[in-house]
Amino acid sequence: MILAGNYLTIFRMNAIPPDAGSTTESLSAPERQRRWRLILGGGAADGVGCSLAAADLGMDRCLEHLYDEDRSGGLGGSAPRVARWLGDIRRYFPTPVVRVLQQDALDRYGLRRLLLEPELLEAVEPDVHLVATLLALNGVMPARVRETARRVVRQVVAELERRLANPLRQAIIGSLNRSTRNRHPRHREIDWHRTIRANLRHYQPAYRTVIPATRIGFGRRATALRDIILCVDQSGSMAASVVYSGIMAAVMASIRAVRTSLVVFDTAVVDLTDQLADPVEVLFGTQLGGGTDIARALSYCQGLVRAPHDTILVLVSDLYEGGDRQRLLKRAASLVGSGVQLIALLALSDQGAPAYDRGIAGALAGMGAPAFACTPDQFPELMAAAIERRDLTQWAAARGIVTAGGERSGSA
Repeated sequence: MILAGNYLTIFRMNAIPPDAGSTTESLSAPERQRRWRLILGGGAADGVGCSLAAADLGMDRCLEHLYDEDRSGGLGGSAPRVARWLGDIRRYFPTPVVRVLQQDALDRYGLRRLLLEPELLEAVEPDVHLVATLLALNGVMPARVRETARRVVRQVVAELERRLANPLRQAIIGSLNRSTRNRHPRHREIDWHRTIRANLRHYQPAYRTVIPATRIGFGRRATALRDIILCVDQSGSMAASVVYSGIMAAVMASIRAVRTSLVVFDTAVVDLTDQLADPVEVLFGTQLGGGTDIARALSYCQGLVRAPHDTILVLVSDLYEGGDRQRLLKRAASLVGSGVQLIALLALSDQGAPAYDRGIAGALAGMGAPAFACTPDQFPELMAAAIERRDLTQWAAARGIVTAGGERSGSA
């Protein structure tokens, strides 16, 4: 049980409304119990016996992870949890409280030395979770460490681009070429498999060959063939997905044949499309954590749609809507009804099957917007399948991916 000064300060700043005064004499007995329960932190010794509602439970878990658990420091196996916690606190607490919690977390999670000693930061093995942690701590990061942090982020981004960029470019360009055939291709543009199938009736037994009377090729156009919009949830649970989504968007923005937009959101919506030339700037333009208003984000994205039937909208979110659920579903139905290809990625990371709102995911799947998790290595093939308008539910099932509203066909 922790009754440290900061803990009580946090409780008074967040749990007591400004108009409640300095005493609790006018409060009802249940409200007094609720507040003491939040102060004492639960457990057999708190003596309150009060159950907390959903929002209070989230707040209580954030405080418990910081003040009531032993911390060994470091950023090893706990890194994903640290990154998520740093984002989640923005969902439950106002900005002044978040600053207090982050400052305490620097010591409790062993991060203060990381941020105060740039050479130590450079020595840490960089990965996606370290990037997410640095992005979440950007607001309390000392000025002299920021350049080191940017170098670390840039190093991770460069490594991920080396791994993911070429497969993504090849998958998208190849699928676009296959989706725009022409009947008068140059030699290097001939699709030999389709050409042979189309000319089997011209087989010459004497010469044991096919006469290609009709040639089918991969068509090319100078203008964008598809509009791709990545709409990314910035809540704490999506930390790794935000990092991967920013990198994927930057790679796709370099492909002339597609027009790529990147929109990130919590309760507000930020369009980062004009920063896609530099994925590091994209990532530092995000703000991990906070609430979630998916309906507002989809509304903004709908305003970006120019040609619905040539638009792929990828919503990267666990679908826990903090706003109006019905408005979200109506907006999604409007997008799908207009011809937009809507895909809900419950996670874009290597962390396995995520927690997500199964009700909303099932409703999206029912209206023709498949919902499933996807690893970064699967994303290029997913985009190729979407561009070619293949059935994405079948695509996922063939790879053992569990889709919302579908049956398990393997591990997610």
